[in-house]
Amino acid sequence: MRFFSVSSVVKDLLLSISVVLVLATGAQAKEAPAAADDPVLEQRLMTLSAELRCLVCQNQSLADSQADLAVDLRNQIREQMRAGKSDAEIRAWLTQRYGDFVLYRPPVKSSTLLLWFGPFVLLVVAVGLFIAYLRRRRRAAGRPPLNAEERARADALIRTDSGGAS
Repeated sequence: MRFFSVSSVVKDLLLSISVVLVLATGAQAKEAPAAADDPVLEQRLMTLSAELRCLVCQNQSLADSQADLAVDLRNQIREQMRAGKSDAEIRAWLTQRYGDFVLYRPPVKSSTLLLWFGPFVLLVVAVGLFIAYLRRRRRAAGRPPLNAEERARADALIRTDSGGAS
């Protein structure tokens, strides 16, 4: 007599592995860094880093990301702010080093035209294709019905295809 089925053992094993993975990833969580001595500087840092993209996460701002590179970049930005550099100088330094990709709002220039205007071009093309589809559909629906000769020919073709059974 069996007390355990194979499926219940597999389910228990998968559940155990899931719990271990969840606990292991939680163990890697980082502690929040202590706030800077200067709260005005820290606010300025968070405002500027909210406008910058994390190069590792790519869908998070530098302010929100906990990736090691993001932490390092925030520390470098903090040091540049302490050295008296303006936000524009820090942005220029980051874009020189990492390109316009680091900015959430890149400038409009020849290398970013597709980024800025590509969605609008796609929208215009999609609307144009939709209008063409509707016109073609309207023309197809407006065809006149078959006359007697065309109907007889169609019936003959149907009978030929279905083996003579009607």
